[in-house]
Amino acid sequence: TKVWERREYADLDDRRELGTRNFRLALRKLRRFAREGVPEVLDIDDTVRGTARNAGWLELAFRPERKNAIKVLLLLDIGGSMDPHIRLSETLFSAARAEFKHLEPYYFHNCVYDRVWKHDELRGRDAVPTSELLHRYNSDWRLIIVGDAAMSPYELVSEGGAIDHHNAGSGEAWLSKMFETWRRVAWLNPLSEREWDYVATVKHIRQMLGDRMYPLTPQGLARAVAKLKA
Repeated sequence: TKVWERREYADLDDRRELGTRNFRLALRKLRRFAREGVPEVLDIDDTVRGTARNAGWLELAFRPERKNAIKVLLLLDIGGSMDPHIRLSETLFSAARAEFKHLEPYYFHNCVYDRVWKHDELRGRDAVPTSELLHRYNSDWRLIIVGDAAMSPYELVSEGGAIDHHNAGSGEAWLSKMFETWRRVAWLNPLSEREWDYVATVKHIRQMLGDRMYPLTPQGLARAVAKLKA
């Protein structure tokens, strides 16, 4: 019998600055600039050309600001075995907030099932169906998942395996749909790489990803960014 237990999880703090520098440097390489929005930045070259054409009368020209056009869907595992890694997750979250204009964070616990959360508590009022994410964010988005991928095999491969609600469809099935939708995906794992082969669900998810799982370190993030740029 499933034990129905209400668990409270806190939002990650995206204002954490200490220790974000190395993560920001790695994420900065995942950039593709484009000009978008209202023309509000003075274009010196066009202003000079326009003024010359206008017989010396000043003709100001403006252009949209150059911004990072990369779009990132960030899924964060919170609670339980992720509690010891909360500061590390917050550091990454803060760095991502600083680097990406188009960043959409969501939360899950243990594995992504049929719904995720936009804010603080599991089974909260702001639950979002995972199917909605699959339709809302197209393949242009990069998917970054942060979690230790450590759980009971039953929680991963079985419908109803979630510990907090009866999930429709197994976690494995939902992950497969996500990996098919977003080909540019990286999983960042706070566990040491030395531990990965000793946790069955980590091995399973890593195989599903085609080895696109990386340690949640500046070096691991740099490797993930290189793959996400491809």
